[in-house]
Amino acid sequence: MKKADLDGAALVHQAAFVRQQNSREWLQCNLSASPRFLNFVAESEGEIVGYIIWVQKSGFRPEAVLELEQLAVLPSAQGQGLGRKLILDSLPQVKQQLAQQGSALKHVLVTTRADNFAQKLYQSTLGAEVETTISNLYSADEVLMIARNVGERI
Repeated sequence: MKKADLDGAALVHQAAFVRQQNSREWLQCNLSASPRFLNFVAESEGEIVGYIIWVQKSGFRPEAVLELEQLAVLPSAQGQGLGRKLILDSLPQVKQQLAQQGSALKHVLVTTRADNFAQKLYQSTLGAEVETTISNLYSADEVLMIARNVGERI
């Protein structure tokens, strides 16, 4: 994601996360926090239709633990494999950026609503497993998922 992508990504954020607000400002903060935050977009016919944000957790470490902070796809583009594509296309770039700082990918954390069908995506794409459920964290129960040893498998 580049600064020029912020307006398009903000439209995706607004459409995908209707309870959240100040989309452009929130995405700008994430973009400004590089290399801790690693941001990528998906485009179709020159328009941004999705984005993914990865976050390095607990400092820059030799074995990096990332959080898949947010994955968003326009509702009109969902169900076409864009979420999977964002994950699989961005991970090699993430691993390359980690290598440049002397790190290797170890695990990936994901939190999502307990009723979010994206859990299946995280399981099939990353090998993430539900570790715990957190009651009423945001608007509903959330699950914490962990994909272990991702760097060795993907």
